[in-house]
Amino acid sequence: MIELSGLTKRYGQKVAVDNLTFTVRPGIVTGFLGPNGAGKSTTMRMMLGLDRPTAGDVRIDGKHYDRLKDPLKYIGALLDAKAVHGGRSAHNHLLCLAQSNGIPKRRVAEVLDTVGLTAVAGKKAKGFSLGMGQRLGIAGALLGDPRILMFDEPVNGLDPEGIHWIRNLMKSLAAQGRTVFVSSHLMSEMALTADHLVVIGQGRLLADTSMSGFIEENSRTYVRIRTPQRERLLDVLHDAGVTVVESGSGALEVDGGKAEHIGELAAQHQIVLHELSPQQASLEEAFMRLTAESVEYHAHSGPAPDRDWGASRETWKKVG
Repeated sequence: MIELSGLTKRYGQKVAVDNLTFTVRPGIVTGFLGPNGAGKSTTMRMMLGLDRPTAGDVRIDGKHYDRLKDPLKYIGALLDAKAVHGGRSAHNHLLCLAQSNGIPKRRVAEVLDTVGLTAVAGKKAKGFSLGMGQRLGIAGALLGDPRILMFDEPVNGLDPEGIHWIRNLMKSLAAQGRTVFVSSHLMSEMALTADHLVVIGQGRLLADTSMSGFIEENSRTYVRIRTPQRERLLDVLHDAGVTVVESGSGALEVDGGKAEHIGELAAQHQIVLHELSPQQASLEEAFMRLTAESVEYHAHSGPAPDRDWGASRETWKKVG
């Protein structure tokens, strides 16, 4: 378990993390979301004692990180897959970590096999691709067989098979009763992996809730209906006290309605339905809606202004 209480970090006048309080519980995958610059990486670094909080407290199973003996046996983390000595082989990199944390040598071969790097165990890390580097970082996190695991962008650089593998790995670790805390910008992947979400924006806590609860609270849920007997269905729904919104596409929409109830009403009145489908926003849509006011860096999707690059070069030549 990871417990944060009033965790705050300031850099001069800049508040990177602002009074965060939440608990990461065992047995589930907890997703950690936020826009760029929200303070996610700073928060994770403070959890591992790499940054000192300005105020507040963070504890790993009731202890501060620097009080843990052989910390890799308590918590394994992947924050930066490139934090590896490029001249060492994958095997020797993990062996150094094992020896410095009182971890049996046999674990090196075990985690290399788990992440699929046994065949390149003797290869120097500087020759690894981005995906292989990620796998090595994950191996380092698993090395001490810890009860708590933290991953920052774990699918970065992985191919589809690798993404499927890490998703199932995190779920299986949580199913074993471990605490799994993962940060990612890939909303589609997070929607398939996380059970619970912690969302921050500009350093402040925005949400601490279940995946389903987050989407329900931050999006519109409705039932879409298409029928050739439009006017008759409208009358039936009106008589039943159901409020209907007519969309521009010709479909009817019922906010917060139950598809089963609408289907039964249509059947009772022998109304033909061509579509009856519950609609719910994706995690990405719900996230964008919640964090719209917390985005620090706004890009613009409009076309770039026209510029005559050839004329510019001619101007530079004349100036020169």
